[in-house]
Amino acid sequence: MLDAIPFTKMQGVGNDFVVVEQKRVGPQNWPALALQMCSRHSGAGADGLLVIMRSSVADVRMRMFNPDGTEDMCGNGLRCVARYAAEHLLVLSDVMQVETIAGIRQATVHRDNSGAVNSISVEMGEPNFQPSAIPAIVDSDTIINFPLELEPDIFFPVTVLSTGSAHAVTFVEVLPDDETFLSVSPLVESHPLFPERVSLMWCQITGENSIRIRIWERGAGETMGCGTGACAAAVAAIYDNRVLKNTPIEVTSPGGVLEISWNTRDEVIMRGPAETVYSACYYLT
Repeated sequence: MLDAIPFTKMQGVGNDFVVVEQKRVGPQNWPALALQMCSRHSGAGADGLLVIMRSSVADVRMRMFNPDGTEDMCGNGLRCVARYAAEHLLVLSDVMQVETIAGIRQATVHRDNSGAVNSISVEMGEPNFQPSAIPAIVDSDTIINFPLELEPDIFFPVTVLSTGSAHAVTFVEVLPDDETFLSVSPLVESHPLFPERVSLMWCQITGENSIRIRIWERGAGETMGCGTGACAAAVAAIYDNRVLKNTPIEVTSPGGVLEISWNTRDEVIMRGPAETVYSACYYLT
C-alpha cells in the first residue's frame, strides 16, 4: 500500500471533493480513506471522496464516499469526475458514460470557442417518489407534503424522493436561521421513518423559475452545494406547481447556481460548473 495518496481537489458550486484514481493508488479501504482525507481538521478536508475506476459497462466508474465513510450518489461529484476524465484523457470524448451507484449516467463537457471548459451537464435519471427508493417506512405510494412528526404533536412538512440519493424537501417563506437549521435538520436526517437516513433541502421559492436552498446532507452535515439535492428541490417544486413547468429552474445554494431541467416525463438534466482547485499528496496516518 502507498504511504502517500496522490489526489486532486475539485469543487462544484462549493461542494468540494478529493478525487483519486484507483489505478494510481491500488486497492484501498475507501470508507476508511474517506474518514481520513475528508476531515476538515486533520485531513485534506472535503465533502466527499470521489474514486475514479475502470468500468466494464461505461467509459469510467465513479464511487463517492461521504465524510463518515458511507457510499452515496453525488451530482456535483459526477460533474467533477466528467471534467477530470476529459482533461486527464481518461475518456477521449466530451460526451461520456459514467457508471455510478445509481446506474449509468451520461455527462457532457461544454467548452467555449477557445476550447476551455465552461460547464458540464449530466443526465441524472428519472426522479423516484416511491418510498422503497428512499427507503422510507410509510404505508403510502408517495411522500408528498407529508407531516413528519419530529416530536409529539410537532409536525414538519416534507416531500421525499430519490434523485439518485434520498432527499426530503421542505418549502419555507424564508430560509432558516442557524439555530433552526442546526436543530431541525439532524432530526429529519435520522428520523426513524428513514432507516438509511435522508438529506434535507430547505427551499425558498424566489421566482417563477428560481429557488434558493440551504442544504443538510446525510453523512456530511451542512454543505455549500448538492447536485442531487438541487435536482430534488426543482422536481418537488415543479411537481407541486410552485414554479413553471417545462422551463429550466435556477437553483441557488451558498456555493453557486445550478440549472435543472425536468419536463415531468423524462429524466432530470443538471448543468453547472466543476473546477480543479489543486493537486497534492495525502500522507497516510
